[in-house]
Amino acid sequence: MTFKQLNIIAPILKCIERQGYLQPTPIQEQAMPFVLQGRDLLGCAQTGTGKTAAFAIPILQLLAAKQPTPRKAVRSLILTPTRELAIQIHENFACYGKELPLKHGVIFGGVSQVNQVKALRSGIDILIATPGRLMDLMQQGHIDLSQVEVFVLDEADRMLDMGFVRDVQKIVAKLPRKRQTLFFSATMPASIKQLADSMLSNPVEVIVTPVSSTTESVEQSVYFVEKKDKNKLLSQILGNAAISRSLVFTRTKHGADQLVKLLAKEGIFAAAIHGNKSQNARQKALDGFKINRLRVLVATDIAARGIDIDELPHVINFDLPNIPETYVHRIGRTGRGGRFGTAVSFCGSEEKADLRGIEKLIGFKLPVAVA
Repeated sequence: MTFKQLNIIAPILKCIERQGYLQPTPIQEQAMPFVLQGRDLLGCAQTGTGKTAAFAIPILQLLAAKQPTPRKAVRSLILTPTRELAIQIHENFACYGKELPLKHGVIFGGVSQVNQVKALRSGIDILIATPGRLMDLMQQGHIDLSQVEVFVLDEADRMLDMGFVRDVQKIVAKLPRKRQTLFFSATMPASIKQLADSMLSNPVEVIVTPVSSTTESVEQSVYFVEKKDKNKLLSQILGNAAISRSLVFTRTKHGADQLVKLLAKEGIFAAAIHGNKSQNARQKALDGFKINRLRVLVATDIAARGIDIDELPHVINFDLPNIPETYVHRIGRTGRGGRFGTAVSFCGSEEKADLRGIEKLIGFKLPVAVA
């Protein structure tokens, strides 16, 4: 199957080919035809499966085929939980829509709203937004959602984890009843299914690579190491010059900051991204990491959801997550786009229960590594 066989229009195909993508991923191949038919869709796909393009490409095609509304109103709204994800999605729309006369914009908190309001006033066809800033600008009268044709709720499970469900419901209440709704989540517990049922009309379900599965392109292992010895082991691993870039996960914001300081003493330059960092600081660190100016990025789970880097060879779980599904999301940052990656985890004696939960979820025991 090729993108051309999915009946993607020439201007978008040109952009896809420019990125070097030849074949759609399973989520793209299965979801795109239904989205192009105007169907509501419930999609379950883990990170790294090409989910963003699965809705971005057909939305661009659908809007390009229709006459715009005379008013400068939003025609498609993509709601996502974090600033990093919002920026990543916006970059996807900019990439695939480069040859189309459609305007797209992104709004999120943590920065001045002045430029965001200015962009809204000039007219935006496709708006990518986080719930908090969207609610603020709606209450100020800067955003008109009455003409939305396609609505996307992305990362619904994370949206609930972060306590945004009420904001989501308030935003959905402002949308036209007659609309197309696309609902994506990496996991599908009862609470997510209930939320989806309240928003979707006769949806088609597309489920690809459930969250319990880990990609075969990632080599996984675990070190049994006590908490007091983790810093030494991390320095030892990062001392290998062959490891060009590493994304290191910690459980807490404080832990991320402390780790950056400790690595600096070892001569390893790193930066941290988490919820207490300003948007500019987070974006500067992420940009530096993407272009190899920064070799090590230390992140908490919420901040890392928006990290989308094709060539990220190495993920290190400095702290094991206490939610097994989070492990799958973390290691899904590497081994993307057909490339191979490595994911190593540190497990202290107090984390063995977390390890058992992870191994139960993924269906096998992680190979034990020795320092």
